[in-house]
Amino acid sequence: MRTSLYPAVDELERRARALVGVAPGLLRLGRVGESRAGRPLWLLSAGHGDRHILGVAGAHANEPVGGASALRLAALFARRPGLLEPLGCTWHFLLCLDPDGAHLAHGWQPEEPEPSLTECHRHFYRPAFARQPESLPVPPGRPLPESAALVRLLDELRPVAQFTLHGIEFGGAFVMMTREVPGAADVFRQTAAHLRVPVDRHPVDGPDWRLDPPGVLVLPDGHGEGERDPSGYVAASTWFHPRRHGTLTTLIEAPAWAVPSVSDARPVADPDRAAARLGEVLLGRSEELAGVLGTRLDDLAVPEELAPLRDAARELLDVAPSIVESWAAEEPGGFQGHFATRGISARRIPLRVAAMASRALARTDPRTVEILDDLVREWSQELEKTYDLRWVPVAAQTGLHLRTMLSTARLVCGEG
Repeated sequence: MRTSLYPAVDELERRARALVGVAPGLLRLGRVGESRAGRPLWLLSAGHGDRHILGVAGAHANEPVGGASALRLAALFARRPGLLEPLGCTWHFLLCLDPDGAHLAHGWQPEEPEPSLTECHRHFYRPAFARQPESLPVPPGRPLPESAALVRLLDELRPVAQFTLHGIEFGGAFVMMTREVPGAADVFRQTAAHLRVPVDRHPVDGPDWRLDPPGVLVLPDGHGEGERDPSGYVAASTWFHPRRHGTLTTLIEAPAWAVPSVSDARPVADPDRAAARLGEVLLGRSEELAGVLGTRLDDLAVPEELAPLRDAARELLDVAPSIVESWAAEEPGGFQGHFATRGISARRIPLRVAAMASRALARTDPRTVEILDDLVREWSQELEKTYDLRWVPVAAQTGLHLRTMLSTARLVCGEG
């Protein structure tokens, strides 16, 4: 029997309340804010220590694994409360930072043991950048309600560590840390190896971060001024905000489908040509989509409730040329894993556009939707064939989150 092990956003509160019922003296559930649409933001807390640790799940609508990881660790604490005592901490889990986006992405639920990449993308949604709650306005302005709630929580708790739990569709595992913690990188790599999850040797995220290969990015001292990302994402984000309190923020990325080649350290014979080919893939597929869509993603063709899908698809199409330019400006990595990661990105962006544009136009333009669905199927199959995608069991995905959080927390709390 096939089972889907990612909890839907509406299940998170129910499962959290069930856990509180099992361990009422240890666990408690509270509401810490609400979304733009009025949905509650739930905080599940464990323990009664003087210091605090915060785990943030559901920051991106297409990454439901974080909620599963939060509930799994809370259940572990309920069974083994002694795990909390050496840390001297209260551990908090923000169960879903973007419940509105999660509702729109509902259905992106890979089923074990034979999930379908094509079927998952029939339900794909990842918000446009300005609708992602981990980002703060640039220049400073009024943040999203979800962002404001998280900032208030960070300022109230002043946690020793913030873990933000992410799940990439396909690729390799990696972590991003706002400061170096001796031993944390090695423990993360050991955890990934134990769970047989490949580590992304050189992630595409954080182009200005210091790479500690494989798979670890560390924020350099003084970072923020003149960072290359024009969005200002790191300098003005909920990752960076709690540094004023001495908080370590660690982003943990767990893949749903693993790509072993992202770990490949063998040299590439012609890095310049390899980089050019990746740009051709992204630009070529973006141009194909632009030809199919024309002006169909205009304000009149898409119902209001589906506008977030339209906006996210248009944004990705618009930024594709600048992404290729940024790749061209980088020093070629020279090894296979570097180009495997970027090749995945070159294919993932147009796949996301096709999937979200299809959903946006589903009620108004069935002929275009049919073409887009064909592209989703074709590009999904090409990804599977080109990169030998291997499904990572949900237990391994959440295990990567749990073990990395616990090991890093022990190291951080030991610093004091």
